[in-house]
Amino acid sequence: MRFSVIIIVRNGEIFMRDALDSLVHQSVKPDEVIVVDAESTDFTQHIVRDYCKKYDIIKLFVEPGTRGEGRNYGVKVSIGDVVAFMDVDAIANALWVEEMKRAMEDADVVAGKEVRLGYTGFISLKRVGMLHKGVDITYPSVNLAYRKSVVEAIGGFDPWFKEAEEVDPNFRAVDADYKLVYNEKAIVYHRARETFTGFLKQSFWYGFGRKELALRHGT
Repeated sequence: MRFSVIIIVRNGEIFMRDALDSLVHQSVKPDEVIVVDAESTDFTQHIVRDYCKKYDIIKLFVEPGTRGEGRNYGVKVSIGDVVAFMDVDAIANALWVEEMKRAMEDADVVAGKEVRLGYTGFISLKRVGMLHKGVDITYPSVNLAYRKSVVEAIGGFDPWFKEAEEVDPNFRAVDADYKLVYNEKAIVYHRARETFTGFLKQSFWYGFGRKELALRHGT
């Protein structure tokens, strides 16, 4: 089972090294780590190119577009039978790839555990689960893996979405009767917002995403 990790980024220089370090030191290494950069204006591309020289599994692609378009591009150029998504401001536990691959043996989509890091008040914003056909579909793409054939079958990420582009494919996969499972041992550590303003914006966009899903798929 070939395993590709996809990270989309724009101006993520302060996080990039930590994310890549966590992926190149896995107990079971991924076959590739694809960074899709949406034309960063900081040193993100420079950092990734340095890692490309040191680790042949890391690959940089520059492709402008929305988050959904970036993920679709990553899937398109990937070699994996499984494509896993992680955010640039996250750090994968050393057993993450191993646990994702183990869970994928009996699943089409695997969601891992997101552990938030930061000030207690800002990590308290809980993800509100939403069920479709009895399955929670709200797991975010900070820690999510798909069989590549499933992503292709459901049409990939919908660029119409501004916020819920990471939840919408879960809805469509479950709607098409693909099996989504949760593996709490596949852990990714995710930085929470660092300011009260950032926390409020995050709360707003959570609600905005739910509205998008309702407009697209009904109540």
